Amino acid sequence: MKGLFDDQEREFRESAKPLAARMRPRSLDEFIGQAHFLGPGKLLRRMLQADRISSVIFYGPPGTGKTSLAQLIAANTRSQFAQLNAAASGVKELRAALDTARRRLEGSGERTVLFIDELHRFNKSQQDVLLPDVEEGVVSLVGATTQNPFFSLVSPLVSRSQIFEFKSVPAAEIRSVLQRALKDSERGLGEHRIQAEDEALDFLADICDGDVRRALTALEIAALSIAGSGQALDLSVAQESIQKKAIQYDADGDEHYDAASALIKSMRGSDPDAAIYWLARMLEAGEDPRFLARRIVIAAAEDVGNADPQALVLANAAAQATEFIGMPECRIPLAQAVTYIATAPKSNASYAAINAAIEDVRTQRIIPVPKHLKDSHYGGAKQLGHGEGYQYAHNSEAGWVDQDYLGVDRTYYEPVDRGYEAEIRRRLAEIAERRGGVEG
Repeated sequence: MKGLFDDQEREFRESAKPLAARMRPRSLDEFIGQAHFLGPGKLLRRMLQADRISSVIFYGPPGTGKTSLAQLIAANTRSQFAQLNAAASGVKELRAALDTARRRLEGSGERTVLFIDELHRFNKSQQDVLLPDVEEGVVSLVGATTQNPFFSLVSPLVSRSQIFEFKSVPAAEIRSVLQRALKDSERGLGEHRIQAEDEALDFLADICDGDVRRALTALEIAALSIAGSGQALDLSVAQESIQKKAIQYDADGDEHYDAASALIKSMRGSDPDAAIYWLARMLEAGEDPRFLARRIVIAAAEDVGNADPQALVLANAAAQATEFIGMPECRIPLAQAVTYIATAPKSNASYAAINAAIEDVRTQRIIPVPKHLKDSHYGGAKQLGHGEGYQYAHNSEAGWVDQDYLGVDRTYYEPVDRGYEAEIRRRLAEIAERRGGVEG
């Protein structure tokens, strides 16, 4: 009788699982994506086939197969498999799992694969608890995290583990899973005999941004909403079955830095369309617009500089407008500044000049201020000879006099021959000619 009830309970549990859970791959052949480390002959596949899992960390966005692959390891390893979720476990549970693994190893020689989901949720001291047993081989750690392990995990744990970065699953492979789910009568939606139009499946495969779980969840909603009606699963049904996509973006991790880097490099590279896309992505993900305004101001000075001095004026105006009006309207002046900077002539001559001068200040002998340039507006300055011999440039008809302002021969600012800086370059060449020197 007990066995009958057990079977019934198991059946109820299976029927309650969402489609994404039911369609988890049961073998490596069913697993999709991650061919860069799981394809034939690749490192992780070799480790799985040899049943020699060392400590590994699976890192990547949600819905890309980290937990599914851990479950495949559980099904195929000859080691004992233990599982924890860092969000629901503390040091007590972690120590208990490690103690059990140690006793098992010492008593029977059997090793333990310990899977910890959401590993980044363990704090530093909890992660440190893992180190001795990972290092001694008491457990083979399989950690899953959506956050960059180089930011979210302690360095000793990272150095003792192989890092496998999961990529978003290609739309074509997600589409194949959706088709399989529609036909599968055991685990999928086959019993409902839903006819799905290609356009609808293409939409779901694209809109989920490489997240297989999200695509299957949307497919299940769409299919069950029309089951028994004879209606086809068309594009309109698919669109109504998925919410606005949640953009994968970690404001404190590498997504933040990568997107900011792409924005800056797109402006520097004179691609307004790419720059606007990265601006839009960051704003939609909830990035602080004041952070974006600061980066735009820096780009105006660093990458455009005097090739178009108006860029810094406009960027600063956009930053002030951002403080004044906030989101969503501040996206407009930010977009204006981004497109202006992207299309402006470029020069980093000012940026290079200050960097070179700072390097000299830090590493070379400090240059004293020449006497004729020293402040002469206090009592006793004349007695010290400060300011003596200084020539006031505006007393010259040309607004310029041949005078030494540094005391040594150095060239830091070398304007380029682009935009307004070409005019600056011409004027400096004219001054050099008046001095009887050569253009630097």
